[in-house]
Amino acid sequence: MPSSIDVLIEDARWDTVKLTPLCNRAFGAVFAARGISGKGYEVSVLACDDARIAELNAEFRDKPTPTNVLSWPAFELAPLNAGDDPAPPPDVLANPMDTELGDIAVSYDTCLREAEAGKIAFEDHLTHLLAHSCLHLLGFDHETDADAARMEGLETKILASLGIADPY
Repeated sequence: MPSSIDVLIEDARWDTVKLTPLCNRAFGAVFAARGISGKGYEVSVLACDDARIAELNAEFRDKPTPTNVLSWPAFELAPLNAGDDPAPPPDVLANPMDTELGDIAVSYDTCLREAEAGKIAFEDHLTHLLAHSCLHLLGFDHETDADAARMEGLETKILASLGIADPY
């Protein structure tokens, strides 16, 4: 897991969720699956509602609608070829200061709505979204079919390691 997770809760409904432990669990599983220790990395998580995430989606993606999760990687790690692994994150051992891996925003409303519609436990769905967004911070995307297949396969493997059923 990253050595530092900074969680900012903007919506009081998130107070009922053990978000920091879920982040640790999801991010730790992602780092383990990628063979990365996670030591020295920082991740910031904004726990918000649909109105706030719609603002962020409009500002950064020109899509003024709510979404479940958004990610802002600190580094460009995208693969050179569709379906390939992205470049590894920078070596933080060369830098004694923590390295910001990126930021994540997650909407309570959309996450809850999707969990209920899919008849999935809220925490399981949230763990999936956190793992998905952490993979984005590590350079994975789903812009092409090959990239989507690679990312979904990793998510399935990561969630299985946590005892969570295949979301696909």
